[in-house]
Amino acid sequence: MDEYEVVLPWSPEAEAGVLGAIMLKPDCFDDVSDIIDAQAFYDQRAGFMFAAIAALIADGKPVDVLTVADAVAFRGVTLQVVNEFSQAAGTPRHARAYAEKVAEKYRARQLIEAVASLKATAFDESISVDDRIAQAQSAIEAVGQKKQISQPQPIQNFISNAIDRIHDLAEGKVFPGIKTRLVSLDKCLAGGLKGGKLIILAARPSVGKSSLAEQICLNIAQDSHPAAMFSMEMSCQEMTDRAMCNLGRIDYGDYQAGKIDGDGYSRMSEAIDQMRNMQFYFDEQPAMRLTDIASKARTLVRKHGIKLLVIDYIQLCAASDSSKSRHHQLEEISRGLKALAKQLDITIMALSQLNRDVTKRGSGRPMLSDLKESGAIEEDADAVLLMWSHEQHEGYSINGIDVAKTRGGKTGVFAVHFEGRYQRWTESTVNLSSAPKSKYGDDL
Repeated sequence: MDEYEVVLPWSPEAEAGVLGAIMLKPDCFDDVSDIIDAQAFYDQRAGFMFAAIAALIADGKPVDVLTVADAVAFRGVTLQVVNEFSQAAGTPRHARAYAEKVAEKYRARQLIEAVASLKATAFDESISVDDRIAQAQSAIEAVGQKKQISQPQPIQNFISNAIDRIHDLAEGKVFPGIKTRLVSLDKCLAGGLKGGKLIILAARPSVGKSSLAEQICLNIAQDSHPAAMFSMEMSCQEMTDRAMCNLGRIDYGDYQAGKIDGDGYSRMSEAIDQMRNMQFYFDEQPAMRLTDIASKARTLVRKHGIKLLVIDYIQLCAASDSSKSRHHQLEEISRGLKALAKQLDITIMALSQLNRDVTKRGSGRPMLSDLKESGAIEEDADAVLLMWSHEQHEGYSINGIDVAKTRGGKTGVFAVHFEGRYQRWTESTVNLSSAPKSKYGDDL
C-alpha cells in the first residue's frame, strides 16, 4: 500500500468545509447525512468530529466548538484543532456540495484500496480461481454502490403515479405480478411474483420443496420470464433431468434407469425443444456465501434479465464470518437476500428447513415458529410458505401449503397435487380440513 499512500485522493478543503458549515449552522447536518458518514473523511480527526456531531444531534444536544471539542477530547483532538475546522471557509449554503466532493473522494479511495487488496487475493492459491474472481467482483461492485440518496416526499407527489397504475392494470397494460400458474398462490401474493420480494418456502426434508420451487421456475420460464435456481444439494444435471421429465411427462425412475420406450423418446424430444428456447439457469456451487449469490445474481440480471431466483436452501449457505453463532449467520444471510432482491428488483425464493417440532404434531402441519435456527428468516421475508405432506397415494401425493405471512397480499391455505413419477406439481381441489387418507410412502 506504500505506493498509494502519497496519492490517495482527498479534499481537505471540502472536509473542513462540511464541518465548518455544520458548526456554524447545525441544521446543515440533515443536508449531508444522507451522503456521507464518519468513514468518508480521510482526515481521521474530521471523522471523529463528524461522528461526535451525529451523536450530539441524536441526543438533542447543542452543536458548537465547545461541545464538539468536549466530545472528541478522548480521541486526542484538541480544542484548537476543532476551532480551526470551525473557522474553515465553508458556508452553510454550500454544505451539500462539500459533502458530495467528500463522498466522491471517499469512493475513489475505496476503489484504489479494493484494487490493491485484490492483488493479494489474486495470488492466494489456497482459494479457488472461481472464488477469487467472485471476491474481486464483489469488492468492485461494493465500491460501485453509492450511499442511498433520497429525501422524504409528501404523499401528493405519488398520487398521479398511483392513478396511472390503476388505469394500466385495468386496461391490461401492466400486470400485478408474474403468474406462477398456482392460482391460489397468485391470489395470496396479490397477483403473483413481484420484484424486490423475498419469499421463504419451508418444509421438512423430503416433502418436495426443491421440486415445487423448480416447477414454479419452469412455469414462469414457459411464460417468457427468465428464472434461475442455485442448488447446494442437486447438480445441474439432476435439475435438468427433473425438468426433462416434468415437461415431457417421462417417468423419472425409468429415465434414471435408461428404460424409455419409443413414445417416451418422442415426448423427450418435445421437452428438449421447449428447453432449448427456455431462459432457465442453473448453478450447483456448494456452500455459497452471500457474496457469491449476489455476484452471480447481478450477472444474471444484467445479461439475461431474470425475474425469479431460487436459493436451495438457506441453511446450506456459508457465512462470511464463521466465528458468529449460526443464528447470527442466518440473520446476515436472510437480510442480505432481502436487500439483494430490492437492489435487483427481482423475486428471491429461498428454501428453508423446518425444525423437528413439526413432527410432534399429529397433523404434521407446520407453524411460523418451526422455521429452523433463526427468527430473522420470518422477519425478513415478504411471504412465508409452509409446506407439509397431507396425503400420500400410490402414484401421487397431496401436499398442503400455508401462506402464513404476506406483505401486500393475504394469508391462505391451499393444496397441491404432486405426480412423483413426472416431478410435476399442479394445484389441487382437495379440502385440507379433511382427515388425511392412508399413506403408501410415495417418494418425494
